[in-house]
Amino acid sequence: MNLVVLLNQLKTLVLDLFFPPQCVGCGGGGSFLCSRCQSALPYLPPPLCAKCGKSLSVGTICHDCENRLTEIDGIRSIFPFNGVVRQAILQFKYQNVKALAAPLAQLMGKYLHTHPLPADTLVPVPLHPRRLRERGYNQSSLLARELGKLASLPIVEGSLIRLKNTPPQTRTNSAAERLANVVGAFTCRDQRLEGRRILLIDDVCTSGATLDACATALKAAGATSVWGLTLAREV
Repeated sequence: MNLVVLLNQLKTLVLDLFFPPQCVGCGGGGSFLCSRCQSALPYLPPPLCAKCGKSLSVGTICHDCENRLTEIDGIRSIFPFNGVVRQAILQFKYQNVKALAAPLAQLMGKYLHTHPLPADTLVPVPLHPRRLRERGYNQSSLLARELGKLASLPIVEGSLIRLKNTPPQTRTNSAAERLANVVGAFTCRDQRLEGRRILLIDDVCTSGATLDACATALKAAGATSVWGLTLAREV
């Protein structure tokens, strides 16, 4: 067994011994997201936009998708970004609870099994190097690695990179600001993704602007199709 893997396993055992995991939903012990809370999570209510996947009141395509040309072929999100899902993502993303990657990816895996998307390669949405140093890890990468094992799909990291250290999309005030925030923010540094059907992985979709900016860079590098899958979506 690799020494690094062994040390990480020992670290996890020690942490679990002194700081046993508690479910972010009910507070029960044993896991960070128990099976009961997982099964009670509410899905995004239909009807959903066939393009970007957000909830609609009527119709099949939302107003934004009807009036804006996008490079991404489609976006699918599983849950609304509130309640237990929001608490789980915030702890996973900002409080170093990396152990949540496995149960959250399992939810994505179950969705992908029942709602297959045309993809042969997973690509996590990258962080800017400065933000990666500050946080210590890319939560989207952790999700993609776990999902890759569940879905038996390869992951390519380091080809799609983030050039601009833009503010988080949640801090912008309008769809126009979100679009402007990520224009030219991404590029591909090589041709490893040429001819691939890409499934972009991220934790939360706010407006879809970040995923579309990634798709623009990926298609410029030769990707044949690009879809996005996120755990949750702002509503």
